[in-house]
Amino acid sequence: MSAPALAQGGLPLGRSSFVADAVRRAGPAVVRIDTERTVVSTGSRGVPQMLLMDPLFRQFFGVPGAGIPSQRTERGQGTGVIFQPEGLILTNAHVVDGSSRVTVVLVDGRSLEGSVVGSDPITDLAVVRVSSNSPLPVAPLGNSDGVQVGDWAIAVGNPFGLDNTVTLGIISSTNRNASKLGITDKRLDLIQTDAAINPGNSGGPLLNAEGQVVGINAMVRSGPGAGLGFSIPINRARNIADQLVKNGRASHAMVGLVLQTDPRGVRVASLMPGGPAARAGLQIGDLITKASGKQIKDPAQFLKAVEATGVGQPLDVMAMREGKIFNYSLIPVEMSQIIKR
Repeated sequence: MSAPALAQGGLPLGRSSFVADAVRRAGPAVVRIDTERTVVSTGSRGVPQMLLMDPLFRQFFGVPGAGIPSQRTERGQGTGVIFQPEGLILTNAHVVDGSSRVTVVLVDGRSLEGSVVGSDPITDLAVVRVSSNSPLPVAPLGNSDGVQVGDWAIAVGNPFGLDNTVTLGIISSTNRNASKLGITDKRLDLIQTDAAINPGNSGGPLLNAEGQVVGINAMVRSGPGAGLGFSIPINRARNIADQLVKNGRASHAMVGLVLQTDPRGVRVASLMPGGPAARAGLQIGDLITKASGKQIKDPAQFLKAVEATGVGQPLDVMAMREGKIFNYSLIPVEMSQIIKR
């Protein structure tokens, strides 16, 4: 008897789809995260309640109006994924930041009180911890470095409060730098997917065809280009999560310069006085062509070299000035140290 034909994911055709199998592997570990925040405001006369409940409205426009300061409770909702059997959950920082109470709702209906272990706004990642008297399901983590354009992408989450929603698409692109998407306050190179990601999906997993988590869903583009979703690569998320669990915070290296793209590399547009780059001897107008021995084509690539080097370790940089080549050794410092100056 000949062997049955196999569908993608290694499953016999006619028995189950690879999507259903992938969701069975990881789906039980996907949780809903309900949050409460205490907000003090000076009134919001004339603003519809529907807008007040919209986190994007609150973030970008604030709550207009004036009056006597008042206190109210705001409720939010997002998604998370259990990645350690000790009850550790990965989610987005914007899901839990500022929360006075976090409740984690499992697929089986159990509600568990959660506590925020640590949050990193620079990468929009956070870790929440829950305790349970019974074993918790854990989602298998994949390798986001192996993700390729055209691979299947499965998003699982709770968009618009619709629990356990699954959407299917492909990996549309990789290494989408957040700054090129107009997000200048994040250090992220994102996975782009056309799998539907909507409000409430934030913090949920992006799965591959084998049911492994390859990304943490973070945002969806609205307006022109609507329908594009972006996910934080799991290798990046795992590194940040490890730091948050160990230290309660994540470390980010910084050398104190602003760069502009140049056809031959990146050009120094400004320097922070007394920062690592200035101390090393770099000057405004210098053209950086290499970092850690690799060609540099844009600012995002240079930032990757800084992050890969880490705080306190030497970063070798080659630059040109007036036709001459100069070599520098920069010692990155922790971002929080240089910002406080």
